[in-house]
Amino acid sequence: MSTQLQPLSHRHVLTLPAAPPAVRVARETAEQALAEWGVNPGHPVVAPALLILSELVTNSVRHAAPPSEQVTVTYAAGAGCLAFAVHDRHPHQPRLHGAGTAGRGTGGLATVMELTGTLGGTAVVRGDGDGRGKSIWITLPL
Repeated sequence: MSTQLQPLSHRHVLTLPAAPPAVRVARETAEQALAEWGVNPGHPVVAPALLILSELVTNSVRHAAPPSEQVTVTYAAGAGCLAFAVHDRHPHQPRLHGAGTAGRGTGGLATVMELTGTLGGTAVVRGDGDGRGKSIWITLPL
C-alpha cells in the first residue's frame, strides 16, 4: 500500500451512545454506506472489514465507557481504499502491534490486527490533542 495519502472521495460520520447496540448500528451503517458508494458486498475485504469494525466498536463500548459516553465512527472510501476509525474519549491508547500476544486470547485487538495484516492493511492509534481520547484508524486496500 502506498505511503502517500490519497484523498478519499466518500465519507460518513456516525456518533452513537457507548452502549451495546452501537455495535450493530455501526456495522449496519457501514454496510449501507459501502453499498451507496458502489463497493461490492461480496468483495473479499468487506466481510473482514465489518468484523474489524465490530471488534473496535465493541472494545470502545466495553472498555471506554465511562468516561466516554459516545463512540464516533468515521467511514471513508476512495479509489482502491477503504478506511474507518473508531473514536472514544478514554485516554488509554492501546498498543496495536503485539496485541493479544501476552496470553489474552484471540479476540479484540488481536483479531483486528491479524485481519488487518492478512488483508494488507494498516492500523494506527491517533490520540486526541488534549490526551483524553483516541481514534483507531484502519485502512484496507480494495
